[in-house]
Amino acid sequence: MVEFQVECVGGVFRDFGPRALELMRFFGMNIEGLARRTVRYGVSLRLEAGQICWITGPSGAGKSLLLNALYAQAPAGERIRVDAIGLERNAAVIDCVDGPLNETLAVLSCAGLSDVPCLLRPPALLSEGQQWRYRLARALLSGRGLIFVDEFCASLDETSALVAAWHLRRMADRTGRIFVLAGCREDMLGELSPDVLVVTGGREAEVIYQNGDGIEP
Repeated sequence: MVEFQVECVGGVFRDFGPRALELMRFFGMNIEGLARRTVRYGVSLRLEAGQICWITGPSGAGKSLLLNALYAQAPAGERIRVDAIGLERNAAVIDCVDGPLNETLAVLSCAGLSDVPCLLRPPALLSEGQQWRYRLARALLSGRGLIFVDEFCASLDETSALVAAWHLRRMADRTGRIFVLAGCREDMLGELSPDVLVVTGGREAEVIYQNGDGIEP
């Protein structure tokens, strides 16, 4: 089990030029008004082994801000961020990952990279969706127990997103790893079946624990 107690506040940009100030005046806005719109969240969160936490809410509601705060508090030796994984230019995908070939191929396939020509290209030369799948595979192969993913499945088509969510749910159940995901998509939530929802967009972020009977009291 891992517990989080985070307070996060979105920064307010103030270095506006003349045109930005003119735009604010045109719409009756000022810097103080913008400051009042700053995202502020205090969240207490408890995650058990094998659980998936889904941070959701409209664009600009502070999903990434909250995920960053949770990542910063996670034990350094147990955490990994998918979007922070580099993309090599001088080695094929299959040469960038360690481990027995059959096990590596199974994880790559789980992440949605099973096409042999893709595995023989450098990660930096893959498409955006393929790069996302590669990074996810690297995170799964890292051995880390806390995996953080911002903009989960944002670059995938609907079918690929459903497959990725289905595999991730089973990976969590099988390995006991904890996944903290942020995103706006709802089309794959049935396959993902998150255990904890963190809903942003209101005055406070709402934490909802799911169980077999619905919402945990």
